[in-house]
Amino acid sequence: MNTKSKYIILLLILGAFSSFAQLKNKPELNEQFMDMGFGIFIHWSMDSQLGSVISHSMVGASEDYLQRYMHELPKTFYPDKFDPDEWARLFKLTGAEYVVFTTKHHNGFCMWDTKTTDFNIMNTPYGKDITGMLVKSLRKYDLKVGFYYSPEDFSFIYKQGHLISRKGPMTQITKNEELFEYSKKQVDELFTKYGKIDMVFFDSFSNKNLVQYVHEKYPDVVVTRGEMSTPEQKIPDAPMPGPWETCMTMGTQWAYKPTNEVYKDGGELINKLIEIRAKGGNFLMNVGPKPNGEIPIEQEERLREIALWMFVNNEAVKNVRTVPNTIKEGDLWFTKAKDENTVYVFITNQPEWFKGKRRLFYTESIRATTDTEISVLGQNDLVVEYSPNNIPKSQFNQRDHNLELSITRAQRLYNDKIWPNPVVVKITNVEFVQPKK
Repeated sequence: MNTKSKYIILLLILGAFSSFAQLKNKPELNEQFMDMGFGIFIHWSMDSQLGSVISHSMVGASEDYLQRYMHELPKTFYPDKFDPDEWARLFKLTGAEYVVFTTKHHNGFCMWDTKTTDFNIMNTPYGKDITGMLVKSLRKYDLKVGFYYSPEDFSFIYKQGHLISRKGPMTQITKNEELFEYSKKQVDELFTKYGKIDMVFFDSFSNKNLVQYVHEKYPDVVVTRGEMSTPEQKIPDAPMPGPWETCMTMGTQWAYKPTNEVYKDGGELINKLIEIRAKGGNFLMNVGPKPNGEIPIEQEERLREIALWMFVNNEAVKNVRTVPNTIKEGDLWFTKAKDENTVYVFITNQPEWFKGKRRLFYTESIRATTDTEISVLGQNDLVVEYSPNNIPKSQFNQRDHNLELSITRAQRLYNDKIWPNPVVVKITNVEFVQPKK
């Protein structure tokens, strides 16, 4: 072979490698993901019976603990109260667009009917394919299906004879070829048994080879963790370009924690959703079901508070992007309609806003035009219950240095006529300006 032929072959190899290395989520799928805004995360495995942290108790555990964890704990996992339709109905009410379910966490226990290992839901007293049941219900209620999958598998590396550790060299599929092949078989099962899967969340320190495998074989699946930024338990200080997703618990633990738990209240979770959307991200909010399959009442309460708020205000959360010049002024947060000069103003920190009362707010970030219209989401601006002389019409006044918003909270959402959660004002056909420092 002459030098020229060798050079051509080398270029072809490099080109193929470059093409492989650059596989990414399709841009149009990223856009659709950014439109969704809000999703539900579900952390659930057979160790929910103990109320422990999911999977991680295996790290540093004694031999006796590991043996009982892997061989005895599955024998008592019996989620007879699991009702996937009830879950899906509740998630749909919250305004969530997608649900991401832990098909396999780090412990290696599979929540589906798999042929790759006996350490799975079918070898429990319950003996039903929970993943398949949930997928069917999510589709029934038009929710996108996402799978959490951990390529780190403590039970697998234990059988290989390796120390269980998050940082050990053989815990990563980029170093452990046998583990990588095992992961590919499991991913193939998950992505072929249940119809089209919309997204996948790969939870491991090193997973680029599996991400590329998915992009090659399942190009219509959006990879979240593994490709995009997925801040955990925190919100970035500033907007980030492109798709990103904050995942966060309602309390302090991902899986069910029956005691010693401290929950965020519903209003705090709503405010976090607002901040995340104003900064251009999605909010993946976690649920940790009980071992019997029920959603804990504390979590259901917060889901239903969000459901009421989203039933009124979902337009300001879905199909929106960041405002180009600012995200926040004082107690006001902003999003804008994806393809229009329509802005949504979230009025926060108004805990005692009584029904029928008018308040004034000011912004330097937006200017009205001759075509501008204003309204409050959820209400018709025509009537206040039992107060026929109170005309709650929303008004604005464009002044030289700012825009004045005159807003009445007219809709009765709670029996005591006080609504503690943010009111959202919609203002159409606006201009965006840079506020003065």
